Amino acid sequence: MILHHPSPETLLAYAAGSLPAGQSLVVAAHAEGCPHCRAEIARLEALGGEMLEDMPPESLALDAFTDTLARLDQPAPRSPALPRQADLRLPAGTLPRILASAEISRWLWVAPGVRYSRVRLPWAPKDNVMLLRVAANKRVLAHSHGGAEFTQVLHGDFHDETDRYAAGDLIEEDEHTNHQPHAGDQGCLCLASLDGACAYPGSPG
Repeated sequence: MILHHPSPETLLAYAAGSLPAGQSLVVAAHAEGCPHCRAEIARLEALGGEMLEDMPPESLALDAFTDTLARLDQPAPRSPALPRQADLRLPAGTLPRILASAEISRWLWVAPGVRYSRVRLPWAPKDNVMLLRVAANKRVLAHSHGGAEFTQVLHGDFHDETDRYAAGDLIEEDEHTNHQPHAGDQGCLCLASLDGACAYPGSPG
């Protein structure tokens, strides 16, 4: 049962197309497994469509039709294949389909029992998106955030000072968050988008 969802403001920004790319990817991964949020996004998109119909029409550029025909003659871009789950050593079925359009790097160690893999978005290469994997009953270093952080739990669960989060949950954090996530008995795998760097107690700066 999914208990934690994107905020209404986040869903509205996602439906309007104004959410940053990394955060949009995390929300899309959540909506892929959450019927409630899929229905709300569809409702908001329909509402936006009705508002567009009420707006006065805008004239097209003179070369718009010619440009459209030219694009039809261009080969369709090839989407990178979804990484084999065996290569990433992930439980079967944990990677959302939305990640098929991203480039996923190899695992790198961060701390004992904690690894991450960079998720590069070709359409937004500067966005900081990653897969984070924490072994069973291991803790992430206590930290605060330099900005917004969206985290989608893909497998397992973790808890921190505020609550427990299980597979399917999406957690929104901001610069006011100070916590130390602790993985449960199954460990956890998360997809996260970070706006700004994390800060660790005792580290320089």
